[in-house]
Amino acid sequence: MIKGTNASPGVAIGKALLLKEEQVEIFKSNNITVKEEIEKLNESVNKSKLELNKIKEKVANEIGEEESQIFESHLMVLEDPELLSTTINKIENEKVNADYALNEVANNFITIFESMDNEYMKERAADIRDVTGRMLKHILGIKSVDLSFLDGEYIIVSDDLTPSQTAVMDKKSVTGFLTNIGGRTSHSAIMARTLEIPAVVGLKNITDTVKDGDLIVFNGDTGEVVINPDNETYEMFKNMKEQFEQEKEELKKMVGVPTKTIDNRHVELAGNIGTPNDVEGVLKNDGEGVGLYRTEFLYMDRSNFPNEEEQFIAYKSVLEGMNGRPVVIRTLDIGGDKELDYLKLPKEMNPFLGYRAIRLCLDRVDIFKSQLRALLRASIYGKLRIMFPMISSLEELLRSKEILEECRQELINEGIETDNNIEIGMMIEVPSAALISDILAKHVDFFSIGTNDLIQYTTAVDRMNEKIHNLYNMFNPAVLRLIKLVIDNAHKEGKWVGMCGEAAGDDKMIPILLGFGLDEFSMSAISILKARKQINSLSFEKMKEFSDKILTIGSAAEIEEEINNILK
Repeated sequence: MIKGTNASPGVAIGKALLLKEEQVEIFKSNNITVKEEIEKLNESVNKSKLELNKIKEKVANEIGEEESQIFESHLMVLEDPELLSTTINKIENEKVNADYALNEVANNFITIFESMDNEYMKERAADIRDVTGRMLKHILGIKSVDLSFLDGEYIIVSDDLTPSQTAVMDKKSVTGFLTNIGGRTSHSAIMARTLEIPAVVGLKNITDTVKDGDLIVFNGDTGEVVINPDNETYEMFKNMKEQFEQEKEELKKMVGVPTKTIDNRHVELAGNIGTPNDVEGVLKNDGEGVGLYRTEFLYMDRSNFPNEEEQFIAYKSVLEGMNGRPVVIRTLDIGGDKELDYLKLPKEMNPFLGYRAIRLCLDRVDIFKSQLRALLRASIYGKLRIMFPMISSLEELLRSKEILEECRQELINEGIETDNNIEIGMMIEVPSAALISDILAKHVDFFSIGTNDLIQYTTAVDRMNEKIHNLYNMFNPAVLRLIKLVIDNAHKEGKWVGMCGEAAGDDKMIPILLGFGLDEFSMSAISILKARKQINSLSFEKMKEFSDKILTIGSAAEIEEEINNILK
């Protein structure tokens, strides 16, 4: 049995599907047959066309016609006579191999398009890069696993998973994820919970241990993984899986039930999402809103920034999809462990403490304004709440609000309608913000506490560093005192407080947060009904007394022991 970090609940059984991305290496060769190389090129076009048509059809059926249009533009690149004829000419005139010729021609086209001022033309460069990359793999015989079309039940085994891989994944066939790297707050773990797929991460060398086709069983609640189990172990996991599914069915009884304690204290239960597709999960699990839309996934796994129109479509889709329920959309939170290759961020000694999130946006106002304009335009399609990440000072908050107002005035001058009642909030994830939350509360409509980073910054523990992961603890007394301080300061100003970090959906933290007076709990959709069942069984007054007691305890271990006692 192998032990990793429990990342997403549930029991998974399936065959291993190993994802190891081979690097595309291009070498020039003159030892070729021209006819054969042209055939290779034409064959790569046909294979790519078949793949793209399948993906386009799948996206159109499962997500929407509008979203499938990106693959229409990829098909147009494939059919571009200039790209193909220039490549064929190069093969014939220079007597070079097809992959080298295509790569050279593609790079020339990309350079030309990227140097243009026109935004539409710049986007065409990204299309050429994607399509020619697909063609090169076919020419070189590099097999890429098509996650959108799988036959059977598979457990994906990889170093890590990207948002784009999870976006096209055949959710019916993928029963679980196993990754070498990551913790509970890594992107692959967050995506797994959003998709309601069991996952274990931080397994270090699982891609070397597992072979394609191996039978795997694992428990996403405990982090236990067994490769090629014996009959007894297999039956044990099979029974556990059935029990888990029964519990999920039982929780469906909580759909439509108000979230309130036995002494009638109501709190809001919302879902965290990363893409418009995730709205379905929030609604299915009866989320009362979206407490965090991580917009950075719009910017990742691509070669250029999403333009205003693209962002507008995504935000509008989420707001309409939530049918009037509130949606908190966080502005761009890139940097730290979330990099954009095309942004060319400087290499930093401490990226988590560096040029990221609101700091980047206040420096690159062009990027920030594109997003804010898209948000304001989308605001008329639902109940939008805008939230700024990683605010550490009053100056940053006021400047962010100022730029938002500039965007609003620009749109008004252009005759574009926006909602005048958007709630503006900020994340509390930096200790300096928590300590001056009494001042900051006067300038916002709400706070949302991001525990993933608040724990990291308060305890000086890199949450991605597995060597010191035991020190990354949500029950740390300093963290709990900051959370209580923030809630009290906001309430004094008549403002509400939510939490969108992992702690909000943790069954051991929920009683403490309830007692602290937290107004909104936002979590992975899969946790909503379970959290509702727990909250509805608790007394707010008793949890207040319990939470006051917790604040007098000096160690995380003792606090956790107290919680275990109350949960019995």
